[in-house]
Amino acid sequence: MKNKAVFLDRDGVINEDYGFVHRIEDFYIYPEVFPALKKLQKAGYKLLIVTNQSGIAVGYYTEEDFKKLTEHMLLVFEKEGIKIDKVYYCPHHPEGIIPELTMKCDCRKPESGMIRQGIKEFNIDPSRSFLIGDKENDIKAAHKEGIKAALVKTGQGMKYVDNTEADFVGENILDVVENFILTDQSAKL
Repeated sequence: MKNKAVFLDRDGVINEDYGFVHRIEDFYIYPEVFPALKKLQKAGYKLLIVTNQSGIAVGYYTEEDFKKLTEHMLLVFEKEGIKIDKVYYCPHHPEGIIPELTMKCDCRKPESGMIRQGIKEFNIDPSRSFLIGDKENDIKAAHKEGIKAALVKTGQGMKYVDNTEADFVGENILDVVENFILTDQSAKL
């Protein structure tokens, strides 16, 4: 039997987004993230983070900076009893300054390469899975793979709330988990 997953954008969904978040001392996880992820984990969802990190390509921070912050985040979750199954990230940007990362790729959302990779790697059933994001590009990427998507009003979500293709709009990640994902009948099959 295939697995079910929740694909999570990082900045604006998991943590406060003030633009190009890359330092541990500036990384603030929203408090409602912990109960939300625990509920998803208890319900049997794989937890996969899919995050655009164009700050690497444009030279604001290095891939090493991103990896250090990711290790910190995973450790914080681990201490709370939460296992993130995988973190996928796109370091590319068409207007970057790092030559090998300056490109149009298939992983930068709204493209769905990171989601497609997660589906393949973890044997995911898209019809039983969800994405939570704070930008329309997150929603579009999920829909390309046949995954239902929720927009949160945290992060940059308020910019998109009046003109979104999201299947659900929630106040934050916990609202989405309790009032959309865990109540969706197709996800329980």
